[in-house]
Amino acid sequence: GHVDASSGDLTESDVESVGRLVRELHDASSTFVWPAESVWNVAIPHDEAELICHNDLAPWNLVRGGGPFAFVDWDGAGPGSRLWDLAYAAHGFALASAREGVGDEEVGVRLSALVNGYGLDEVGREGLAPLLARRIRSMFELLESGKRSGVEPWAHLWDQGHGTIWHEDALYAEQHGPRWREALGLGDR
Repeated sequence: GHVDASSGDLTESDVESVGRLVRELHDASSTFVWPAESVWNVAIPHDEAELICHNDLAPWNLVRGGGPFAFVDWDGAGPGSRLWDLAYAAHGFALASAREGVGDEEVGVRLSALVNGYGLDEVGREGLAPLLARRIRSMFELLESGKRSGVEPWAHLWDQGHGTIWHEDALYAEQHGPRWREALGLGDR
């Protein structure tokens, strides 16, 4: 298989399959009890320690082609919540595709496919909606802080323009909040 930083070649069905894979990973890790003294290499502090999360569920870590999808690059795995991890995945597999020329409606279709594949219930969807922009912004803040403090690889990624990309993606997510609620099946509630 191969990895690709873009999710543009993934069909709606593929994005739904990604959602199922994320759910399988979360369900499998939910029974793992880690030792209290564990040290994790988690770049962004978790919202809550519900289970072990990948913390970088994105197209650039998805092996595709030649068989079932699989996630690689587990060096940032650690405690977090299903929704925190899923919000990050929503960025890479749905919201970021707007930057690649996918229209807002298609972005909503991709978001819906991801959460449908995951099997996210209404309570989960209500919780996910406000996390979308917040989770994207947390990555921008990590890069910005890394640049100020000189911490790598964040400073280098900032210099390559990743900070600007994440900032623009966060603004996009914030500006379209009602659209994402609709895509999540929540309407105007």
